[in-house]
Amino acid sequence: MSRQTADALLEPAVGDPAVELPGLPALAQRPRIVITPPRRFGALRFRELWEYRELLYFLTWRDVKVRYKQTFFGAAWAVLQPLLMMAVFALFIGRLAGIQPAGVPYTLFAYTGLVPWTLFAQSLTGASNSLVLNERLVSKVYFPRLLMPIAGAGSFAVDFVIASALLFAMMAYFGRHFSATILLAPVFGVLALLTAVAVGIWLSAVNVRYRDVAFAIPFFVQIWLFATPVAYSLSLVPPRFRVLYGLNPMTGIVVGFRWALLGTEPPPAGTLAVSVATVLVLLPLGLVYFKRAERSFADVI
Repeated sequence: MSRQTADALLEPAVGDPAVELPGLPALAQRPRIVITPPRRFGALRFRELWEYRELLYFLTWRDVKVRYKQTFFGAAWAVLQPLLMMAVFALFIGRLAGIQPAGVPYTLFAYTGLVPWTLFAQSLTGASNSLVLNERLVSKVYFPRLLMPIAGAGSFAVDFVIASALLFAMMAYFGRHFSATILLAPVFGVLALLTAVAVGIWLSAVNVRYRDVAFAIPFFVQIWLFATPVAYSLSLVPPRFRVLYGLNPMTGIVVGFRWALLGTEPPPAGTLAVSVATVLVLLPLGLVYFKRAERSFADVI
């Protein structure tokens, strides 16, 4: 940098009364840095996200502690929620509707599907409400706003681990043998979390401007649940509709997670490919929309 350029940067702004007062110390003439949002979508600044990785850790851990603070059951809620849903499915779908998967107890079948689904549903809700619930932090402090929905979704990974531990205990109780495919179960768990982040960052940005999103999400998640083979087998869906059914990314994830642990029917290649492709499309599109809406968060929220 040349001497003239450096002097120009240090030159006080014209018309600024704070720097034109006589006898003002030289310290007041230091350059001012103004942080402004990008005018158009550019780089996602993944390097900046990495630099703030410690903040992401503390935000995630804060959400975990706050969620179970002053609760009687504490972290047991991570297990109680899918267990209660399993009981409802076993009574109304397993017994009354007579849907029984071949070779697998229905309770184990339903709970195995509920573990990745609960991770997705809770992470989606947490990510969607993250910006609104932290409006004071968003409007007063600078940090990559993308950390909020990621932390809101990632905090439920702890619940997923706890629920999976109970699932392994249930498998041992029912005499299910572990196979090498169990190594793929975490992959489907990560895909469920990515799906929640992909949709959650989109909804979190919309939720800043339109608070109707908070009321619509529970209804949206319930419909999505019954459109996913959690309480029933994918074999009940006609083969000609299974690829189309795969447009729901949770279809391939739930079926694949259940296959990896229980050795049930594997997800059709076409259905799984469509589910994964849908996630890979939703995630960058959600990032694009989030970055474009980010510039007005502090003003609207």
